[in-house]
Amino acid sequence: MNMNNVERFRELDPQGMIDHINALPDQLAGAYQLGLSLDLPKWDGINQVLVAGMGGSAIGGDLLAEYARPLASAPVIVHRDYGMPNWAKDKGTLLICSSHSGNTEETLSVFAEAAKANCRILAVTTGGKLAEQAKEAGAALWIFEDDFQPRAAVGFSFGLLLAALFRLGLIPDPQADLAGAVAAMKAQQENLLPEVPDTANPAKRMGGQFMGRWVTIFGSGYMRPIARRWKCQINELSKAQASFEELPEADHNTLQGVIQPQGQFDHTMSIWLRGPHNHPRNLLRDEFTRTGMMVQGINTDFVMGTGDSPLAEMWTALHYGDYASYYLAMAYEVDPTPVPMLIELKGKMKAA
Repeated sequence: MNMNNVERFRELDPQGMIDHINALPDQLAGAYQLGLSLDLPKWDGINQVLVAGMGGSAIGGDLLAEYARPLASAPVIVHRDYGMPNWAKDKGTLLICSSHSGNTEETLSVFAEAAKANCRILAVTTGGKLAEQAKEAGAALWIFEDDFQPRAAVGFSFGLLLAALFRLGLIPDPQADLAGAVAAMKAQQENLLPEVPDTANPAKRMGGQFMGRWVTIFGSGYMRPIARRWKCQINELSKAQASFEELPEADHNTLQGVIQPQGQFDHTMSIWLRGPHNHPRNLLRDEFTRTGMMVQGINTDFVMGTGDSPLAEMWTALHYGDYASYYLAMAYEVDPTPVPMLIELKGKMKAA
């Protein structure tokens, strides 16, 4: 595959996934501003925030939890499952149900239990059953307009929730950090666009490196949810296998598992996501772990988030991964938008 053949990209990507990736900085900025304008009850006494969601709708909660961890007056916890934890059925809990389609069955089951328990609920969706049930239950409802894939709406799933936490007084004003993140994404993007040749486009070269390999993405601190995002994008855009690991936990088990099977090492690659604002001990672990695996014959590389804040580093690393995953899809010559196996499974679950 000629990675500089933009016309071929358009043939492989008829629904324009690349247009959504290109527009992500503006989506993020716009979503936050939308979240500042939507109706929100004047809730107080919030002791914990539970974000219920799956897939592309949940990743925004992961990003929020990591960004808020050193700042928030209440913990933010992401729940990817049916039902609701018993501890969360409390007046001190704010439940945010995030479902792009509004029809995610796991999230709907959480909403049903929370409504019975008279919890404080904010539903964030484009519509569907979640919007209908939120209206019936008198829950707070934020509807945003987006008719594409949930994974392409990560700016909404994070920006709206970020605005909600700020308005509820749970985090300091994030406007400066957010503006810096958007500016850093746009600056980085100049070298990642499809029109930029592979000789000057590091995301294209990385996508090429990934071809034919099982990729594992490592992240520590606020890069942990970004590692998950990379894994999911490789799965859904590139239709390829990938996994993610978290540091420092990986140094207590995964690192020792790089001895066997040696025959597979040429078909794997490990990527480290780094941010200068991360804990200095984890920065050391990143390099020591990468070096140890490289000595064993595993292909390794790293991506450094850019910008002047942890939020900027998170979002530049995320955006870089979106581009690399897209270019891997192009290298495999697959359409990055449809996810037929996921849709088939949802159909079977609905019929069962």
